[in-house]
Amino acid sequence: MSLREELAGPAAVVAPGVYDALTASLAVMAGFRALYVSGAAIAYTRLGRPDIGLVSMTEVAETVGLIRDRVDVPLVVDADNGYGNALNTQRTVRLFERAGATALQLEDQTLPKRCGHLQGKSLIGAGEMAGKIKAAVDARHSRETLIIARTDAVAVEGMEAALERARLYAEAGADVLFVEAPRSREQLGRIAAELGGVRPLLANMVEGGDTPISTAGELGGMGFRLVIFPGGIVRALAHTARDYYASLAAHGSNQPFAGRMFDFGALNGLIGTPEMLALGETYAKFEGKEGAA
Repeated sequence: MSLREELAGPAAVVAPGVYDALTASLAVMAGFRALYVSGAAIAYTRLGRPDIGLVSMTEVAETVGLIRDRVDVPLVVDADNGYGNALNTQRTVRLFERAGATALQLEDQTLPKRCGHLQGKSLIGAGEMAGKIKAAVDARHSRETLIIARTDAVAVEGMEAALERARLYAEAGADVLFVEAPRSREQLGRIAAELGGVRPLLANMVEGGDTPISTAGELGGMGFRLVIFPGGIVRALAHTARDYYASLAAHGSNQPFAGRMFDFGALNGLIGTPEMLALGETYAKFEGKEGAA
């Protein structure tokens, strides 16, 4: 079933955030049928920096390609603001689609953009953003590549403007609407009530962000069809990594931390090392029908 068909179903699709092939494979092992390639998570891990527009289009495309080589579930990819104007956006769509993206999320912030749950954001005009959405739709190779239109207007222009922008982006051809950072359950409910009949809706859960955390079941009951948890994996890993390095520095050994980590064999088993080595052996020597020359 395609992601488009999944979003037309009765339950919300949950897409956990990933930032590389390892986290993607672990998420798939846990049973998730779609993943969210988080620009923020890439910035946190590849650069060790905040989500303030520092990650480039090619860095994200490379990451998507590496993830796609490892997993075959739908990938919802954070494409920031298309990395420029409408023509830049078209190039982004073509590049990400070739890399393996199933859906691209585009937002209406100016350059440089910043995380949707940081303050001090600024927006381009609604008409300009609608033009970028139209350009993205025109550039995609397959209709099954979804264009997700995100507006950050709640924090900048207010809820009414955010709803107006979302409707305009739907008219421009967006397949999914994403009103970022509503500040209460009442605002979440209003978004669902006013836009749920227009296009499938995306909800973003950020631990410690502006939007109150809800379960996928609760959000699905409101009318949201896609729920992302973009940066949670990095917050979890950063917490564990801090504790690991502190333990190693204190003890000069990993032994006190052994119960909280995989050993060499367990990790190799998790990532499929024995299977890959066995597969390699099947290609080690090919002699053909007449034998080696």
